[in-house]
Amino acid sequence: MTRMQAPPATQDGRVLARPPSIFTTALTLSEVRWALGALVLFFLGWGLQLGGAPEVLWWAAYLACYGVGGWQQALSGLNALREKTLDVDLLMIVAAIAAASIGQVFDGALLIVIFATSGALEVIVTRRTADSVNSLLGLAPEQAELLHEDGSTSTAAGRDLEPGHRIIVRPGERIGGDGIVAEGVSEVDQQAITGESVPVTREAGDEVLSGTVNGTGTLIVEITRRASESVISRIVTLVEEASETKAKTQLFIEKVEQRYSLGVVVGTLLVLTVPMIFFAHTFEEALLRAIVFMIVASPCAVVLSTMPPLLASIANAGRHGVLVKSATVMETIGRAGVVAFDKTGTLTEGSPEVSTVEPGAGHDADQVLALAAAVERYSEHPLGRAVVQAATQQGLPLPEATGFKALPGHGVTGRVSGRTVTVERAESGSSTTGTRVQVRWGEEVVGTVLLVDRLRADAPDAVRTVSGLTGNPAVLLTGDNASTATAVAQRTGIGTVHHSLMPQDKVGIVCELSARGEHVLLVGDGINDAPALAAAGTGVAMGRRGSDLALDTSDVIIVRDELGALENLVRLSRKARRYVIANLTIAASFIVTLVTLDLVATLPLGLAVAGHEGSTVLVALNGARLLRRSAWER
Repeated sequence: MTRMQAPPATQDGRVLARPPSIFTTALTLSEVRWALGALVLFFLGWGLQLGGAPEVLWWAAYLACYGVGGWQQALSGLNALREKTLDVDLLMIVAAIAAASIGQVFDGALLIVIFATSGALEVIVTRRTADSVNSLLGLAPEQAELLHEDGSTSTAAGRDLEPGHRIIVRPGERIGGDGIVAEGVSEVDQQAITGESVPVTREAGDEVLSGTVNGTGTLIVEITRRASESVISRIVTLVEEASETKAKTQLFIEKVEQRYSLGVVVGTLLVLTVPMIFFAHTFEEALLRAIVFMIVASPCAVVLSTMPPLLASIANAGRHGVLVKSATVMETIGRAGVVAFDKTGTLTEGSPEVSTVEPGAGHDADQVLALAAAVERYSEHPLGRAVVQAATQQGLPLPEATGFKALPGHGVTGRVSGRTVTVERAESGSSTTGTRVQVRWGEEVVGTVLLVDRLRADAPDAVRTVSGLTGNPAVLLTGDNASTATAVAQRTGIGTVHHSLMPQDKVGIVCELSARGEHVLLVGDGINDAPALAAAGTGVAMGRRGSDLALDTSDVIIVRDELGALENLVRLSRKARRYVIANLTIAASFIVTLVTLDLVATLPLGLAVAGHEGSTVLVALNGARLLRRSAWER
């Protein structure tokens, strides 16, 4: 069995031309450049202030930060206002200006930087996903070798292939379109599309998919779908649709931001006008009371109550090899009601290993494995490498083999001790788990070797713990066959199995679970998982083997592929949510107390600012407690 040779762009299991780096992407976005400018000006002003520079210098730096980081939010807020909605960004700008008007320019600049940075991060994630979706289109070759009825050939663009066209796919090439094998036999690596862990044999009458890699045989494929209807195009469409229609989960406080913002504006106007109309207050007196009201009632403290616990949790998770892409994601992870797993590359390593060796009469297991490895050491096929690795680990001496030859779609052959050794796939029943390989020496069958996809050592514990946290059995979504999927489910303790799935099938199951009111957390790694990762409430990608599309579409990346991190991540998210609620309670208590004092008595401006800033510092320090190592551990 010889290896499926992929184009040079493929490495480390990835099958896409990589999109631009995240830094390159970021620097092309105006939102990022403005946010960076605001951040630099903020630190410049802070440094000048701490260094005892003239007040006019650090005020100038802070006000420049206002302009650079706040103009887009101000414009967005004004546009929303024209549409008769009140944007929280506009309220933040007004609050920042109000803070500057009473001398608290540092606090206003800090709010501007937080909002500018948050907006920039959101734009980066959106653009990266779009870049990865576009790069997916490069998976299918741009050109194909078109076979005409008279036997002649010509080069045709992949996008121009029509149903009924026949193309020649040579060894190592990617298949140019969805179709049916008309002639030839070969093994096709479909892992990127279907998630099957080993190449599958394809011969006349079998379906093949665009973008999959042909093995050692030459295939003539009759196209059955236009490029716009191919499996790759459908994956692109699924990802785009899921990204657009996926419920935009909001932070706890954002659910009431519109009403709260409107209430602050209406309250400020009432505090300004009612005393002048009914109590004969002067305009200056009413204006001062209104400014105090806006300061103590503004959502500054509320926003800072929410963000520090979530940002601290993100930092803590990052320290332990888990990248969470936003505060919104961190807040919602803990709501997971059902956890679904991909199989290949997620619960398993995505590479086969020898499970058992069954010798025939008169032979022993070591002899069978040594004969198979003697021939397979000249092959780089995943099954062949697994056989050689098993023999090497057992320290078996390998006899010399000559006359190595690949048998496209079947296996390999060579001569050992003057007799032909053939290693080829054996017929497997529907209940067979893994891939069974038959070893013949001459005409005699000396034994069989069973190879299975290697299970991750931490998979059973990870499934058990997250199932316990959610209170629901875990779900398996895989493109592999029923017997292999069932075997993995049994070994990991998964309760529900969905097998033989195409990408659109995974999306359908995720949407069905979501329709039942469950927040679905999906863990996957491949291109075939990307649409479902986008559709899930929270998508988690495996960092080491994950395709670029999966990494950019997901909400969370487990950098070191440690499934055990899932439990800690869910627990940390739940802690963060509790801290957010506690902080909001503290902030609300301060706001209610200060607003009441402002309305029923005369609250000095200094006391209002002190109370406002005191609550902000208190909740920020409380949130920072989630940076502790103990917050990640049980």
